[in-house]
Amino acid sequence: MNIGESLWPDPVGAARRVRQMQCKLHQWAVGDPGRRFDDVFNLVYHRDFLTVAWERVAGNKGARTAGVDRVSPASIAEGAEVVEFLEQVREQLKSRTFAPLPVRERLIPKPGSSKLRRLGIPTAMDRVVQASLVLVLEPVFEADFKPVSYGFRPRRRAQDAIAEIHALGSRNYHWVFEADIAACFDELKHSAVMGRVRLRVADKRVLALIKAFLTAGVMSADGKVRNSNTGTPQGGIVSPLLANIALSVLDEHFCAKWDAHQTSWRREAHRKRGGATYRIVRYADDFVIMVAGTKTHADGLWDEVAEVIAPLGLRLSVEKTRVCHLDEGFDFLGFHIQRRHKKGTNKKSVYTYPSKKALLSVMAKVRALTKKAQHHDLADLLGRLNSLLRGWCAYFRHGVSKATFGYLDAFAWHRVTQWLLKRHPRITWRDLYRRFLTGRPGNRPAAEGIIMFDTTTVPITRYRWRASNIPTPWASTAGTLVPA
Repeated sequence: MNIGESLWPDPVGAARRVRQMQCKLHQWAVGDPGRRFDDVFNLVYHRDFLTVAWERVAGNKGARTAGVDRVSPASIAEGAEVVEFLEQVREQLKSRTFAPLPVRERLIPKPGSSKLRRLGIPTAMDRVVQASLVLVLEPVFEADFKPVSYGFRPRRRAQDAIAEIHALGSRNYHWVFEADIAACFDELKHSAVMGRVRLRVADKRVLALIKAFLTAGVMSADGKVRNSNTGTPQGGIVSPLLANIALSVLDEHFCAKWDAHQTSWRREAHRKRGGATYRIVRYADDFVIMVAGTKTHADGLWDEVAEVIAPLGLRLSVEKTRVCHLDEGFDFLGFHIQRRHKKGTNKKSVYTYPSKKALLSVMAKVRALTKKAQHHDLADLLGRLNSLLRGWCAYFRHGVSKATFGYLDAFAWHRVTQWLLKRHPRITWRDLYRRFLTGRPGNRPAAEGIIMFDTTTVPITRYRWRASNIPTPWASTAGTLVPA
């Protein structure tokens, strides 16, 4: 798998060649499910892969954040400085002298909670190496991943997971095992992760590199470094892939139970005999198991799931894991999913709404943005507010969100006008309308050509359920699996 080397390439040409190599890796992995790749380390330090990795790291929104070495990717100037930096990375990898530094620990608040989440920030050099490692490994492991997982995978998104739950709920999967793994990224066993990686990778140099990242340690805010005997830090580029590799045991377990019945009529016969069928929908470490059966079948999943994840060093959170009926409803990935009577009929349908928690979260962000001293002028405020509202509405526009969008728009309009009143203490409502609102559709606040985004104009559309027909970026077709 040797690739000829040359001077540092341009990003466009490098991306094209990397994609070609990824297609080969993926095709080889699909063609031989038992193949263990034993000569891929040279790809990790190849100039093409490092160039593409740098483009991804430098273009990431976290590029201004530095690791323990206090060097952020954004601080590395373009041109010769980038070439010198990448050449240094390459030489260290090639000579086997590269050693990752501890990640810088940062505690961030969990959305809708008073608890804090640990975020690990790698150094700029470590980020580039991790990004290159993902470019090499992802096409290989995507050949094995099941279509029931959607988190941190190419061409897959949260809306696919919600659409699958909607489809299953409309097909007699009415009991839900809503699971939560306690501190998944902190307690994941390194030996379990490495064992799963070894199923596909035999190159000891790559395995040593992954192990080095897992055991690099964590530097807390007070400068003390502690060993990382378990877990993979959230914030690392390679962490989501490693977590998916480990947690795919859940997907394989429940897909094997599904495949054991072979045909839809056998599954139906099994259910008529008092059995149940199960479908898992997973987004990283968040997952639900839809059950076509009884509450007893759903309750039995407590021990079954615990047994599957125990070898990974993981456990279910007793406080957050529960069994519920679809008529009761549950929250998943920001949506509230519930079966209700269709208005004017006796027929029940599955509906997906923005959850109360998600709405309260965006309202808190709007409230924080509209603090009096946060912005220089109205144009600055509207620029940031519009970005927030557009992104939130784009995520939830595939649910039953019209009423929620209207409520959010009224709240945001009120907050902006109150901000204006505070910034201009002596202004009257008449003057406020004349200076900032008059003449705009719906009396939208506006300044310097920027008009406050109207969330009520976002079209509500049904998301097309793609089932298992989601091809990887390196394959044109994928298998199909439709629930009976």
